[in-house]
Amino acid sequence: MPNNSIQNIESLLNGQGYITDQSIVMSVHLAKVLKKPLLIEGPAGVGKTEIAKVMARALDTDLIRLQCYEGLDANHALYEWNYQHQLLQLKMEESGSKTIEEKKKTIFGEEFLLKRPLLQAITHHKHPVLLIDEIDRADEEFESFLLEVLSDWQISIPEIGTIKATHIPQVIVTSNRVRELSEALRRRCLYLWIDYPEFDKELSIVKQKVPDIDEVLAEEICKFMRELRQKRLEKIPGIAETLDWALALSGMHIDHLDKELVQSTLGIILKDWQDIRTAQDSLSELFEKVGIQSKLD
Repeated sequence: MPNNSIQNIESLLNGQGYITDQSIVMSVHLAKVLKKPLLIEGPAGVGKTEIAKVMARALDTDLIRLQCYEGLDANHALYEWNYQHQLLQLKMEESGSKTIEEKKKTIFGEEFLLKRPLLQAITHHKHPVLLIDEIDRADEEFESFLLEVLSDWQISIPEIGTIKATHIPQVIVTSNRVRELSEALRRRCLYLWIDYPEFDKELSIVKQKVPDIDEVLAEEICKFMRELRQKRLEKIPGIAETLDWALALSGMHIDHLDKELVQSTLGIILKDWQDIRTAQDSLSELFEKVGIQSKLD
């Protein structure tokens, strides 16, 4: 990135097709200037992960992703030994004259090391973007381990020694708030909350991502989604579902919403049967608020 000015970062993000706002631009700018991880929280499907992808493209660097899940441990995040290749190497040297110590040095070389995301990021040949996605799905023990890595940017491998980062990654940490994160992690990060987009922003995103969509349809979809999110739903649809719906309807050459169409495509935007029932029972009210009551009949 030529410089870290706010205007330059905004231009780069917009240039990658990411419809941004001032809070996002400022957070990315400060994360780069202060060289600190950026913790992004918000509902699912609002574009948290996309920020890391866009940053990697804008910085012309690689995106390294650590997808968190329950039970994730250090081995799967850092490194593992390629046991099959090690055994094969030992088999090949069975008849040789090497001592046990010499054989150990042979099979515990870097060529037998399987680098997982954190080690990949530390040993990368240039500053990568490291995405630690959905950290709230991992347990607290892994979160504590992660703090050590983020603080020192070095990893100790007993058989090899300590490996220090030559190019410290730009770190993006995302959370859907499945559980509360520790204060220790929060203190080490800058913080950004991304909520469901306002109507104008969502409409801009739809037009950007689905350029062939009918203007009236795009506006009705975004208005409908805005009203739908006000309902008591188990899983509120995000911008990702809006785009799926827009792509599907545009691909069918639809130019406006109607009741039958919405009823038959609710499965694109709602992923819970009770939510679909709630939406079906509220269609007349939703259409009235969107301003397309006349198309119900």
